[in-house]
Amino acid sequence: MSQVNWNNYACRDYYDELLAAPGKPRASADELCNMLARFSAEELAERKTAAEIAIRTMGITFTVYSEGAMIDRAWPFDIVPRIIPASEWRKTEAGLKQRVQALNLFIDDLYHGQKVIKDKVLPAEVLAQSANFRPQCVGINPPHGIWAHICGSDLVRGGDGTLYVLEDNLRIPSGVSYMLENRNVTKRVLPELFASGKILPVDDYVAQLYDMLASMSPRPGDDPQVVVLTPGIYNSAYFEHAYLAQQMGVELVQGSDLLVDDDDVVYMRTVEGLRRVDVIYRRVDDEFLDPEAFNPDSMLGVAGLMRAWRAGKVALANAPGAGVADDKVVYAFVPEIIRYYLDQEPLLPNVPSYLCMFEDDRKYVLEHLDELVVKPANESGGYGMLIGPRSTKETRDEFAQLIKANPRNYMAQPTLALSTTPTLANGLPQPRHVDLRPFILSGPETHVTTGGLTRVALVEGSLVVNSSQGGGSKDTWIVETDENAAAAAEHEGA
Repeated sequence: MSQVNWNNYACRDYYDELLAAPGKPRASADELCNMLARFSAEELAERKTAAEIAIRTMGITFTVYSEGAMIDRAWPFDIVPRIIPASEWRKTEAGLKQRVQALNLFIDDLYHGQKVIKDKVLPAEVLAQSANFRPQCVGINPPHGIWAHICGSDLVRGGDGTLYVLEDNLRIPSGVSYMLENRNVTKRVLPELFASGKILPVDDYVAQLYDMLASMSPRPGDDPQVVVLTPGIYNSAYFEHAYLAQQMGVELVQGSDLLVDDDDVVYMRTVEGLRRVDVIYRRVDDEFLDPEAFNPDSMLGVAGLMRAWRAGKVALANAPGAGVADDKVVYAFVPEIIRYYLDQEPLLPNVPSYLCMFEDDRKYVLEHLDELVVKPANESGGYGMLIGPRSTKETRDEFAQLIKANPRNYMAQPTLALSTTPTLANGLPQPRHVDLRPFILSGPETHVTTGGLTRVALVEGSLVVNSSQGGGSKDTWIVETDENAAAAAEHEGA
């Protein structure tokens, strides 16, 4: 007897990604929901166990920093995928490409003429108090004019079914390896559903990433030496650093493996001697990248790296200084930035935002702290946030003082009715809130991952999806309609 009865699935209060109403799967999810309904409780449990074994066998882990300790955990994964129709995704993909194109033009402008400031599109005080504007980058022209080669933009779906951009991550966004591994695990657990060819593939990302990196080489025509620069095994994203290097077939290096010689060329130490490095996919923060240019105490970077980059002897992805646009205050101006640089209307909406640097906005935020989500401008991973409806008076008072002391550093947004999707809890699918992080590669061409990393709040009612805060993950399926299934199947086999 089936244990999954979709008539009992309580999705009435939120937009659900798989069901339009209890007992009524959306067209793109109909095949999946019907199959799950045929599973016995034992079979559903067996598939969940198979996923857990696969994750342990494949060594998929992430690290949590907790009170000074470092805890290495198996990747938290739910076997029920999230589904988005391909017709909707194509519009989303176009909106992401538009957004990143405008952001790259914006960053390039900030390090050159700063027309966007002179034309009063971005208030001068936003740039003046930017934590991630790097004066060391002024006047530099990176390959293709691109600064944010890899961008991860977080999307959320509101109660009206609209996908909103929640924030843009343009420094060193993480998570794409988990997107790829989620698909590998799901293929083992639910192989039947991949036979139809309706689920679009994601496995071309690594090849696209390598091609993009290679295109930046300062020695065109040669076989470029590409490396991934990691802070080391104690970094929370070390699994991803090692995974991407291994998948691309390039060296994974730490700062101590590299040196910049008097000729401003970057070399890698090998058992065969020094070998020139052309492109560095760096996963080290700006401030630790080069002790000559930034933090002199850094043991993670390479002395002289900025000198080599400025001389055009090496390419860096993402470019140092790209984080100036990875600022939650700048985020609020992105729709105007798109209009300014592209003369186009934004294809994807922002979540309405209040900037505490403006007096009227600040007054509203301070009076409605119990209703809003308050974010610091430059934190990531869900740290330093206030979720008003779940907060205590003591915490709200603390945030009020922080906002008054440094209003430029805080912005606030309404608490959205984040969409839900079925997630296994106590052996049965239960609605849990999700977000989505697609990854956009910018080089000679722009590529958007097919879907992205879906993060899920595993606790009932929780809106916190970050893995570092107890969230989990699941595969994201972009599903073609029947008329396009044949073309998708052909692509899968290519």
